[in-house]
Amino acid sequence: MTILIAGSTGLIGGLLATRLDASTLVAIGRRANPALDGVVRQVVAPPEDWSKHAEAAQADLAISTLGTTIRVAGSQAAFAAIDRDAVIAFARGARAGGARQFLMVSSVGANPNASNFYLKTKGEAEEGVRALGFDRVDIFRPGLLRGARCGAPRPVESLMIAISPITDMLTPRAFDRYRSVSASDVAAAMIAVLGREEPGVHVHENRAIGALAGK
Repeated sequence: MTILIAGSTGLIGGLLATRLDASTLVAIGRRANPALDGVVRQVVAPPEDWSKHAEAAQADLAISTLGTTIRVAGSQAAFAAIDRDAVIAFARGARAGGARQFLMVSSVGANPNASNFYLKTKGEAEEGVRALGFDRVDIFRPGLLRGARCGAPRPVESLMIAISPITDMLTPRAFDRYRSVSASDVAAAMIAVLGREEPGVHVHENRAIGALAGK
């Protein structure tokens, strides 16, 4: 079983890349992950070429953990190019190459009709992937992700993580999808559904992520 992943240099993608069987994994990205050198087959290419490389990989399953922020991307257009356009292009290539299951990390509140640009873009990415005809799509919508990130600092996110023990405690269980969640748990939940054969689109928010991760 060949597994294709985009986003292996990120928080969740890096965790997945080190936990999955390296012999089955192909990683596509704008840059290589040094931690995977000589261990995992890495394809380094600009996002506009990801579709053809994803198709050529002929993977059974594909995973997207792509994600940035508008601040890091530099503009709304640059953000959408990564979090929507690159995700859909990658998924389209994986589907053309024969992948039957697609897993993607989105965001709590994602909705193509949202007034918030970030959530609208995430929702459009989900919508685009849903339309590609995979046998099974698993969409993970975590709340605020906790974990040690590399790369550009995210000061607002760092502040939110710092106060998350208090905000999580104050958030009622009925709204627990908005609580913070460990990136490690999201990675574990994604591994738990890899290869599942029940067809359709399956959306996993915090509570389901915890259950899949064995919490």
